[in-house]
Amino acid sequence: MSNQVVATPNAPAAIGPYSQAVIAGGMAYTSGQIALDPVTMEMVGADVATQTEQVFQNLFALLKACGATPASVVRCTVYIKDMSDFGIVNEIYARHFAGVTPPARACVEAARLPKDALVEIDAIAAVVE
Repeated sequence: MSNQVVATPNAPAAIGPYSQAVIAGGMAYTSGQIALDPVTMEMVGADVATQTEQVFQNLFALLKACGATPASVVRCTVYIKDMSDFGIVNEIYARHFAGVTPPARACVEAARLPKDALVEIDAIAAVVE
């Protein structure tokens, strides 16, 4: 079995020595997505709601490039800078997975995220295309 590296201009380029996503064994494994604009590579928004929306735009663009969909996501990890933002992030998360079986999830507070982001999300999804 060989791993297939996935890269798309519709999600932020890697800012370190890692792949945007890797497909292995019919599963897509995404790197954590933060609120970077894929074109300018600048952070979008100063509040957790705006950043979370951008994170989902980036994450779903990356899943699409992998041949996966929100419905094929089996697990996410959510990292938040401040657990008091959990309710806001959770509401946006629920909206983006509305109408599909919600994936398994872990959510942790992180002391610091890349680029001082307020939220970061990664996903594991079945490749369906």
